[in-house]
Amino acid sequence: MSRIGKLPISIPSGVTVSVKDDVVTVKGPKGELSQAINPNIKMDIKDGEITFTRSSDEPAMRSMHGLYRALINNMVIGVSQGYKKELELVGVGYRVSNQGQVIEFALGYTHNIFLQLPKEIKIETKSERNQNPLITLESCDKQLLGQVCAKIRSFRKPEPYKGKGVKFVGEQIRRKAGKSAGAK
Repeated sequence: MSRIGKLPISIPSGVTVSVKDDVVTVKGPKGELSQAINPNIKMDIKDGEITFTRSSDEPAMRSMHGLYRALINNMVIGVSQGYKKELELVGVGYRVSNQGQVIEFALGYTHNIFLQLPKEIKIETKSERNQNPLITLESCDKQLLGQVCAKIRSFRKPEPYKGKGVKFVGEQIRRKAGKSAGAK
């Protein structure tokens, strides 16, 4: 039995969960999300809790059991509390600004990089003197938020010698020593 799949999901107040034709829809104060689930994974909603059971003990069914439970749990948390990620730009001359849903990056390339964000994501950029520029992204969809953060980070990944690049706030970059001079 899957340890994750066995755990029930408690539905907070203000959140409604419905299932129709193997598509789960979760509505809450932060938004609405839907996810298709495998028909072999059964979902029961009773007494403010969601439980999952699988039809067989095959390896594919066992892996999907925990997967769908985790996906639905992320959706319930997303529509009730939301998700938030913060990125910082480390490097001299690195800047970020946004105009609505379009972010403009100056990351040391010859041209600035423009990125159009999906409407489900709220963005806030902050640039203060003597501090690294910060990007704060908020959304109810954990998958979409992670994908957008990975895309932004891919523009200039943190390098191991000076630590310059786009990184998550609080992320530890594994540093390398530079060349040692004149060892004869």
